[in-house]
Amino acid sequence: MATSQPDRGQPAPAASQGRLIHETSPYLLQHAHNPVDWYPWGAEALARAQAEDKPILLSVGYSACHWCHVMAHESFEDAETAALMNDRFVNVKVDREERPDIDAIYMEAVQALTGHGGWPLTAFLTPDGRPFYGGTYYPPEPRHGMPGFRQVLLAIDDAWRNRRRELDAAGDRLTEALNRSALARPGAGAAEAGEDWAAILDRAAAGLLHALDPYEGGFGDHPKFPQPMNLDFLLQSYLRTGDVKQLKAVTYTLTKMARGGIYDQLGGGFHRYSTDRRWLTPHFEKMLYDNAQLARTYLHAWQLTGDSEYRRTVEETLDYVLREMTSAEGGFYSTQDADSAGVEGKFFLWTLPEVLQLLGADEGRLFAAYFDVTPRGNFHEGGRPANILHISDDLEDAAQKLRVSEERLASVVARGRRLLFASREERVRPGRDDKILAEWNGLMLHAFAEVGAALSRPDYVAAAVRAAGFVLSKLTDDAWPTANRPTSSFQLSTSNVKRQTSIRLCRAYRGGRVHLNAYLEDYAAVGLGLAALYEATFDTGWLEAAAALAEAILAHFADPNGGGFFQVSADHEKLVVRRKDFVDNAVPSGNSLAAELFLRLGKLLHRPDYADHALGILRPLADALAQQPLAFGRLLCVLDFCANPGREIAIVGDPSAADTAAMLREVRPRYRPNDVLALRIPGDDAAPALIPLLADRGQVDGKATVYMCRNFVCDLPVTDPAGLAAQLTDVSPRPVAA
Repeated sequence: MATSQPDRGQPAPAASQGRLIHETSPYLLQHAHNPVDWYPWGAEALARAQAEDKPILLSVGYSACHWCHVMAHESFEDAETAALMNDRFVNVKVDREERPDIDAIYMEAVQALTGHGGWPLTAFLTPDGRPFYGGTYYPPEPRHGMPGFRQVLLAIDDAWRNRRRELDAAGDRLTEALNRSALARPGAGAAEAGEDWAAILDRAAAGLLHALDPYEGGFGDHPKFPQPMNLDFLLQSYLRTGDVKQLKAVTYTLTKMARGGIYDQLGGGFHRYSTDRRWLTPHFEKMLYDNAQLARTYLHAWQLTGDSEYRRTVEETLDYVLREMTSAEGGFYSTQDADSAGVEGKFFLWTLPEVLQLLGADEGRLFAAYFDVTPRGNFHEGGRPANILHISDDLEDAAQKLRVSEERLASVVARGRRLLFASREERVRPGRDDKILAEWNGLMLHAFAEVGAALSRPDYVAAAVRAAGFVLSKLTDDAWPTANRPTSSFQLSTSNVKRQTSIRLCRAYRGGRVHLNAYLEDYAAVGLGLAALYEATFDTGWLEAAAALAEAILAHFADPNGGGFFQVSADHEKLVVRRKDFVDNAVPSGNSLAAELFLRLGKLLHRPDYADHALGILRPLADALAQQPLAFGRLLCVLDFCANPGREIAIVGDPSAADTAAMLREVRPRYRPNDVLALRIPGDDAAPALIPLLADRGQVDGKATVYMCRNFVCDLPVTDPAGLAAQLTDVSPRPVAA
């Protein structure tokens, strides 16, 4: 699988059309008709740069990036600027969502050069790809201490012509530093000697609590990102320690976010981040990966507290994804833009007259008060005051202030949300990036599977099944024989999976076209989603496919010297650096996901060697996990899983029978992050052959029977929900009020 070749069956574009015209990325297509002579990343651009001895101007962004659009309009659509770029540089456009490998390398370089990063990313490279200078957004003219873009272009060109040796030396030094960083083994931690995981987890939790904003929740000042992985770790830490401060920190943050402008109060779903400290003013783009992770975090908070607001937030978020981010084929789209009709946030904003016109004076007054809609507004869109809907008070407190009953206010709010949502549907919608990425689909199918099982929502489980079938049938590189291509009722034989230990995924799909080698994070995220889908459906085909993806990771991404997995496969195109990624940013790192996949499959499949691969990631990072917890939220969750492996829950019964369903209703709504769940239908010998936990397990007195095990040592079987509840509660805190 070559990453830089054209898509199969696509003709090379004529130069007059623009070289980006046949790309799949909506972001690249947005630039296809710029006067800039853009190349996609690949051999053609590098060959021209080397043949003409020109530096490469690399521009990296993504479709929903507001400042990417600004720089495109100011500079890339400007004929004079484009002429300068075309004359002095070979210009390359990259969609960071399709090519996280390229983005990660050159973002790290720019951060090393400038101390900060972001998008649009602008990097200058030697013809063989070594970075020597870079930055992020550049205005067209000098502004606020930033140089103008044309000024930067002329300075780089002058240096290339007259001080070439200096630039080559800078490129050498920076590339060497990147390679040292990529190959560095994290320092050995305390866990190497004694594996005192609990002390590391305690230090990390204390560090997160110290970083918490006590007034508005979340971490840091502004801009403020949701950081669901860190919140999930605190929930797992609460489950382990019973420290209510950790639970309160999470629930306070989640309530603030769910009531803030960062959450779409009408349509559901979270925007990317808040530009202010108090979650009011977002950058209005919506990302699939944020909503996948946040849906699970709010589910976990509901499981621990029973707070109906959290359940509503979960369901509204996933309903938004089904409504606006799901393809007819079952895959999930990537992002929605911040802008509509050329104005940031316009789709989501309201004026007081608009609210009063839709709801009438009386109900409009109540609705406006509840959502803080005022004449002066809290956001200025297109030069006029507008309002981002947000909630300042509990319904009870708001009703008291407005001197109406809670029932009356709740009715007005519900009706107003319906009417405003219907009215909003008539507006010009934000643009949507409709490419489908393996990693992000893995995260979202995981959310649908877990939430669907916990909330008894078969429609959510069905969405996960469709997404999983889509990924395994469309985002593969002909790895599965046609006869075994998965469908919505996907089944595989164990012998087939053993024969095919390398399901090869592709990264991206759009409009019937699939391309790009998948990355470590693609394999691991899809694998985890499939494992969750097994626990939601007990269809062993999903678990077999997850195991095949785990085997592909070992075959193609492993470092023979140990210390984790590379981001790109061994047969990936050669780049200036082959990186390993351990830091959890907006999405979990590939190594965090892989470690979790190996631990979970290790328990389900009784594969101790899988756990060893996870330990190979965790042990060398012990000190870093304790000292820098904000950078390792998902990996800390994995460490908690390793330190507190939870239970193996084996059920023997027909899932369609009432007694089995009653047992599942006792298990699934509980917060059990480190447990695994397996089921055997009486008389079925295939599931025990794959899942040793189910071997030699039968029903007692013909009833649905549950075996609660720890490290494969089981308690006495139980046949009634009350007995099961007692065993589950033995190590699980009861729900507490947030």
